[in-house]
Amino acid sequence: MATLKPIVAPDIRDAKRLVVKIGSALLVDRATGLKQGWLSALAMDVAEAKTRGTDVVLVSSGSIALGRKVLGLPDGPLPLEQSQAAAAVGQIRLARAYEEVLAPHGITTGQILVTLEDTEDRRRYLNSRATMETLLGLGVVPIVNENDTVATDEIRFGDNDRLAAQIAVTVGADQLVLLSDVDGFYSANPKEHAGAQRFDLVETITPAIEAMAGDAISGFSSGGMKTKLLAAKTAVAGGCAMAIMEGSVLRPLTALAKGANRTWFVAHSDPQLARKRWINAMKPRGELRLDAGAVKALLAGKSLLPAGVTSVTGSFGRGDPVAILDPVGNVLGKGLVRYTAAEAKAIAGHRSGEIEAILGYVGRAALVHRDDMVI
Repeated sequence: MATLKPIVAPDIRDAKRLVVKIGSALLVDRATGLKQGWLSALAMDVAEAKTRGTDVVLVSSGSIALGRKVLGLPDGPLPLEQSQAAAAVGQIRLARAYEEVLAPHGITTGQILVTLEDTEDRRRYLNSRATMETLLGLGVVPIVNENDTVATDEIRFGDNDRLAAQIAVTVGADQLVLLSDVDGFYSANPKEHAGAQRFDLVETITPAIEAMAGDAISGFSSGGMKTKLLAAKTAVAGGCAMAIMEGSVLRPLTALAKGANRTWFVAHSDPQLARKRWINAMKPRGELRLDAGAVKALLAGKSLLPAGVTSVTGSFGRGDPVAILDPVGNVLGKGLVRYTAAEAKAIAGHRSGEIEAILGYVGRAALVHRDDMVI
C-alpha cells in the first residue's frame, strides 16, 4: 500500500527562478534615508543565488519614501500628486542604488515600472513577460516597482506584495520571498495577541487561515497580512511557493536558507503546469489552422511560426486565446496569439523574415510562442 509523502518546506537554494519583494521599511530609514549597509548585504545574497544558477527578480518598494525625504515632504499620507512627485524623484535614486550595489558582483540591473493594467491586459502582459524573459536570459536582474508616477487609485495594485506575486506568475518563478516586518504568518497579530502562533508551513489557504489575517503592523508598510495572503493565493495558484519572513537581518536570503523563522505557502503544481492550465481554461477568440509541417513542429515542442498557418478565422487581438487546429480541423490545443486577427491573416503562410515587409514593422518571429501554448 502506497504511503503519502510528507509535505516538505521549499529550500531557497533549490529555486530556479526567484522573486524577492523588499518593503520600504527595510530599505529606507525615516531619518537617514537609504539603508546602504542592508542593501549591500542583500546584493551579496543576490550574487550568491546567481552563482547557483538562479534567475532573480527584485520587486522593490522605496521610491516614494526616498523621494519624500529629498523633497522634504511630511510623514503620513500624501495627496496623489505629491506621492507621484516623490516617486519621480525617488525612483531614480532607487534604481541607482541597486545598480551600485550589484555592479561590483558583475550583475547588470534593469528597471521595469508597471501598473495593475499592465498585468490585467493580455497584450501588455505578453509584452511585459517577453521583456522580463529577455532580460533574465541575458543574466540581468530586473528591478520592478509599481509605476507610482502615473498610477491612480483605479489602476494601482496598492501594495507590492500582490505586485510581487503577479510578477512571480508572469515570469514563471517557482519561489517568491516577501521580506517583511514580521517573521511569518500568525494565527493573530503577534504584537496584539501574546498567544499568537506562527505557522512554519501552510499547505492550503483555507477560510480559517484567511480569517486569521490581520492588518498592517508597521505604519511604514502599505501591505498588511491580508494583502500577503492575497499574494500567497496568487502565487500558489501559479505554481509558485511563497515565503514570508522578517527581512531586517543582514543577508536575509542566507538567513532563510539557514532556517530563520518564516512561513512557507506551498504550491501544489509547478509554474509551467499552472500556466498551461490557465491558458487551457480560456475561451478561444479565433482559430489558426496549420499545415502538416507545422503540426509536426508543434508536437516536437516548437513555437508556431506564420509560415505553417493555412487559414485564420475569428476576431482577436494581441494576447487573446486562439484554438490551434490540424489540417483537417481537429483541435490540437490553445495559445495566446502575438498578433491581431488582421495581422495574422496578412502574414499567414509567410516566413518570419517577411513580416516587416508585410506589416511595416519588425514583429515577433512566432505567431504563438511555445511558452504560451497548450498542445
